[in-house]
Parts: sequence; structure tokens; C-alpha cells
Amino acid sequence: MDGICTLGNDYVFDQLVALLNSIDVILGKEIPVCIYPFDDQIQRIIDEIAQRPNVFIYDNQESINRWDKFMLEASPASMNKNKYRIYGGHRRFCAFDGPFDRFVYLDADTLVMNSLDFIFEKLDEYNCVVYDFQFKYPDKVYNINSDKLFQVFEENRIKTEIFCSGFYASKKGLFDQSKLEQLLFYLKTGEREILYPTGDQPVLNYMFMRSGIPVYNFAHHLPNNQVTGCSVTSKHFEEQDRILYDKGTRLTYLHYIGIPPNINQAVCAGENIEFPYRDLFLYYRYLHEPEKRPVFNNPPKRYDAPPPSLLTRTLRKLKLINQG
Repeated sequence: MDGICTLGNDYVFDQLVALLNSIDVILGKEIPVCIYPFDDQIQRIIDEIAQRPNVFIYDNQESINRWDKFMLEASPASMNKNKYRIYGGHRRFCAFDGPFDRFVYLDADTLVMNSLDFIFEKLDEYNCVVYDFQFKYPDKVYNINSDKLFQVFEENRIKTEIFCSGFYASKKGLFDQSKLEQLLFYLKTGEREILYPTGDQPVLNYMFMRSGIPVYNFAHHLPNNQVTGCSVTSKHFEEQDRILYDKGTRLTYLHYIGIPPNINQAVCAGENIEFPYRDLFLYYRYLHEPEKRPVFNNPPKRYDAPPPSLLTRTLRKLKLINQG
């Protein structure tokens, strides 16, 4: 069985609803969607998906515990045990235990823009299929200053196989317990130093690359006139009928990378904060309840605007200048 996977808790509720609604529109309401719980704060999600029969929350606690334990031992940050704690992003790895034989994983802060059939079809040939440009920024995956890095991986693999953990397709059963034990052995005997020090993305890349599992990236293989971007950092996308196009070619997905969830929360609460492709996000967020879409009454401000100076904050507190 094929399906879609994502990861979330109530903190990313607004982003998650937008993603689920984009799946409804683009992929249909029948495709199964599994949500991996980032933590126990998921009551709003539970309430939301009660009306979505194709969406369910992963509840295999044995699997969740297995990956929690793995991440505790795998992350470079775990070497500082006095200050280290894990966060739930790695629970996306539960997809390797099920429930889908083949899956496409999408972060909660993404929108589906096109059919994913071509992604699933490529899984007939490869065990990992991606479509992004993370390989341009290897320093966010590996410690490129480590002398050991190119002893473990040939340089050309760093340039071609690195991918973003926000969108990838793979299969159930690739990482059984014996494989995880083997990877942990490599990491504990010196290879943790080659990983970027935080997050689950470096660990996921390492899992595939150290296991010798080829990674197929459409960004390397599509003709130049068919390759599209996927990130909100690209400002040139054109919208037509609630779909984005890159120089005439339809995007596969849009990743709101760099837009923190508290920005989406504030906007959905009525705060007029601008960020790239905001109207598209709001359209999908309120697709099934447009009457709840916020109406903005205050002047807009940028999501990445510098914080106000101490003088400005003081004057605002004293109500000597406008609060907008």
C-alpha cells in the first residue's frame, strides 16, 4: 500500500491543516495519510482528523520507542549528555516500520502542488527518491571541516546524494534493528563527528549513505527546462488557479522552510505578518472553512523584520508611539 506521511503536533496545527487540504485537492481524499506524533501535544490534530477518514495518527509505541532510542544514541549532540535532549523530528523515521509499503514523506510546512505519481513510480527502481537542492548546502548536513568526512564518503557522493528531510520517498523495512545497530557502531566509533551537530536531517542522510542505498534526486536528472524549485526562498514562482509555476513548469510541492510555526499561528490569529506566498497558505489553510479566514486591519509587517529597538519598545510600553 502506498501512502503519504507527515509529522506534527498542535504547535504546527495551522501548517498541518493547510498540507492536508492541499492533499485533498491535488491527490484526492482517498489517499491514506499517516501523521507521526512529534510529541504528546496532539489533541487539536485528533479533533481535526475525526472528519478525515483517510488520515490517522501513528500509534505503534514500540516503533516510536525504538527510534527515540536510536536518535538518543546517534545524534552528535548526545555526546554532551548533561545538556542533551531529543526533539521529535526523528519520529518521521517510524515510516520505515510501516504502515505503508511505499511512502512519500512531507513536512507539515509544505503544500502539495502536483501529482506524486512520478515519485512513486521511481520507487520501482530506487529505495530513496527526492526532489530538492539541499546538496548545494552540504554544511547543513555534514561537518565539512571534519578530516574524517571524506574518509567515510567520497566527495562526489556529498555533492550528489545529500537531500532535504522535508520531502523524500522511500519504503518500509529498509532499516531493521540489525541495520540500526550497525549504523550506531559506526557512529559511536568516531563517525558522529562528520554529522552536522543538530537535527534529524543529518542522521537521515547518514542512514541512507552509510548503508549504501542510492538516492535518486530528480533535480539532477530532469531536463533543465523541467526542473522546478520548491522553497519559499524562491520569489519568482507564478500562481495560477492556486498552483505555483516555475518558468511555466508546475511545482511538485512548496516548502515554507524558514517560516517558523509561530508566524503561521499569529497570521491565523489575525496578525498582519507578511511572508512569501502567504495568500496561498491561507487559501489552503481555510479551504474548508473560508469564513474563518482572518481579515487584517493593521498595517502589514514582514516576518523577518528586525526586532524593535529598546527605545521603540520602551516608547510603545509608555504608549507614546503607535503599536502597529
